[in-house]
Amino acid sequence: MRIWSAKHSVRISVCDEDKFRHNEFIGETRIPLKKLKPNQTKNFNNCLEKQLPIDKTDDKSLEERGRIMISLKYSSQKSGLVVGIVRCAHLAAMDANGFSDPYVKTYLKPDENKKSKHKTAVKKKTLNPEFNEEFFYEIKYADLSKKTLEVTVWDYDIGKSNDFIGGVSLGISANGERLKHWFDCLKNKDKKIERWHTLTNELPGTTFND
Repeated sequence: MRIWSAKHSVRISVCDEDKFRHNEFIGETRIPLKKLKPNQTKNFNNCLEKQLPIDKTDDKSLEERGRIMISLKYSSQKSGLVVGIVRCAHLAAMDANGFSDPYVKTYLKPDENKKSKHKTAVKKKTLNPEFNEEFFYEIKYADLSKKTLEVTVWDYDIGKSNDFIGGVSLGISANGERLKHWFDCLKNKDKKIERWHTLTNELPGTTFND
């Protein structure tokens, strides 16, 4: 078993030790540090999640919070951008039960009229939610190069503020796979382009409000 401490959580990885070859990875879980109190022992009964491959083009200076699969397609017939929120994987656990109740929000910015917000349904008690929801933004193709798509994942809480899990920004000012995904969408009208993206605990220059 290996333990990594992070800014907001402890990541625990379980492996099968093999003296003659490479140890085999079994699974891992994360425990949010805010659930712990000084000098108090607390037991957790968490399910292990499979480890996902890391995208080497992502910025590792930001804490990884899980991954999200997003699809992009510019529809020339409808004259707009179709954003698909497919699924998330290995999200950070925000609740005491070792899970989260995640949902996803999307914005197309600049958004002067503040009308670009879309939100998925909430998926209960999971770190690997399946959404399969699509949102449509009516926009001229030529204007897409001036826009940024912000995608944020939240943990739904009843009676208190929802917890921010992670986010990703796609657009002309992005880099790595985030920029490539946006360019692939622009270069391939009417073709759905799906990509996995690493969520981070912050996006520079952006303020997230639920």
